[in-house]
Amino acid sequence: MENKRELSFSLWYLIIPVFFGLTIWTVYWMELETGWYLNHLGIYPRHIKGLPGIVLSPFIHSSVEHLYHNTIPLMVLSTALFYFYRAIAWKVMWWGLVLSGVLTWIFARPAWHIGASGVIYMLVTFIFFKGLFAGNYRLMALSLLVVFLYGSMVWYVLPVDDKISWEGHLGGAIAGFVLSLFFKKEVLQPVRYRWEQEDYKAEEDPFMRHFDEEGNFIEELPEDRSELEDEENRELKVTYHYRERGSKGEDG
Repeated sequence: MENKRELSFSLWYLIIPVFFGLTIWTVYWMELETGWYLNHLGIYPRHIKGLPGIVLSPFIHSSVEHLYHNTIPLMVLSTALFYFYRAIAWKVMWWGLVLSGVLTWIFARPAWHIGASGVIYMLVTFIFFKGLFAGNYRLMALSLLVVFLYGSMVWYVLPVDDKISWEGHLGGAIAGFVLSLFFKKEVLQPVRYRWEQEDYKAEEDPFMRHFDEEGNFIEELPEDRSELEDEENRELKVTYHYRERGSKGEDG
């Protein structure tokens, strides 16, 4: 339980998000070099040909601008996920990717839906709601930070732009919320102070013992005073050890 409460840094929490970012850029670079564009591997709703896109679409982007807008949020949010939710991070990434893709495939408009934005929306909603549900002050602070950084993204789960797959955003947001409800364990536990524990006894608390029955603070307890007096009255005992001096021949 203590390991779940304490946070420790590992270089992998940076390597993994960087790997995600490099992967999507590498795929786009290969498209430019080969001239073989992979939009047909995206999600095409309610068609068999669109099923592979449930897993593959987050790796495919239409332009450098599209890549740029997705890379930084993906790396920042995945870093937060793997650092604060290390025990379930891979499960969240995998099931979030699949669930957001399935939802997009079910209710999106007929078109090729590509990009990692669905995963990004999944991460935003998961981190936000999970921090609120967990009751841990560090996770709640992370939730507020996510709102501060990416709160404006909420508008893009609505059909504000025909060129944007708002259905993918909405599917990712729903997936993140569902996963925040599903994964109830293996997160940082709420901090419980000594006086909040079931076996707490106020009369045994060194601090609470300084208050009398009326709530007045007693700076010096009687037992502390007696111990101090005993220490002051204690006589210093000095013990001398003598060694008989031997003859000259015995002295070295």
